[in-house]
Amino acid sequence: MSDVSEADVFETSRPRLLGLAYRMLGTLADAEDVVQEAWLRWNAADAASIDNPGGWLTTVTTRLSLDRIKSAQRRREDYPGPWLPEPVVTDGSPEGAAVLSDSLTLGFLTLLDRLGPVERAVFLLADVFGVPYAEVADAVGKSEVACRQIASRSRRRLQGIHPRKPTGEERRMVDELIVAMAMGDIETVLARLAPDAVCISDGGPTRRAARRPVVGADRVARLLINVTRKFVAGNVSSVPATINGDPGVIVSAGDEIDSVLAFEVDGDRVATIWIVRNPEKLDHVLAPVALR
Repeated sequence: MSDVSEADVFETSRPRLLGLAYRMLGTLADAEDVVQEAWLRWNAADAASIDNPGGWLTTVTTRLSLDRIKSAQRRREDYPGPWLPEPVVTDGSPEGAAVLSDSLTLGFLTLLDRLGPVERAVFLLADVFGVPYAEVADAVGKSEVACRQIASRSRRRLQGIHPRKPTGEERRMVDELIVAMAMGDIETVLARLAPDAVCISDGGPTRRAARRPVVGADRVARLLINVTRKFVAGNVSSVPATINGDPGVIVSAGDEIDSVLAFEVDGDRVATIWIVRNPEKLDHVLAPVALR
């Protein structure tokens, strides 16, 4: 295998490896560090002796992610308020959303926190990436039988998650909600929210955000209108974007991104609003990123 073809093999695998590491770790910076380390190991390996390059790279990326997730979990223990994954802009077409399904949304990534590191790896490899159990077992250092049991247990813990079937209407519904928020039209905002709507915000240590989830359409509606009123009063602009597969908006104050909002639509109502304000999680939002 020539040097060029070795590089080509890795670059072809990069979006999948980055997607795996990002789902494991929840931050693009950590995921990119893991993929870079995987590249260094691939570059140092005897590629000609590797029968299954894709499987080899997946195994290395999984093991590196498992090593890094331990320190990431320690950082979260003292995190002020809810910890949300780092948002990324993704393909906004219905076809792209269908491919991503629920596996890249902020909601799905947050639910993955119910799982331990090995459970998370096994579930992602087996159920999201379709990796054969023999390869999953090699990646996490468990027997194939144990991995099947771990995957089954993880599915039970995540019961109730079903891939959505995008209709193309989600963007319109969210845009109508955002316009109503800007106009202070609480009746329309309430009409666009599910009765048990939830708003979860992550401001990190430096920006103001609700330290607990806000629950219920009435409370969420008033929060959204109050927040929007403050934005309208300042030098603020916003652009629509698809955030982790969900319709969303990027809000900027001058030249600085202030916050990213993602809206999870269930049926014909918005069920969950995710607001990320921690500036450390907004560095990559406008940078194009290819992950699967």
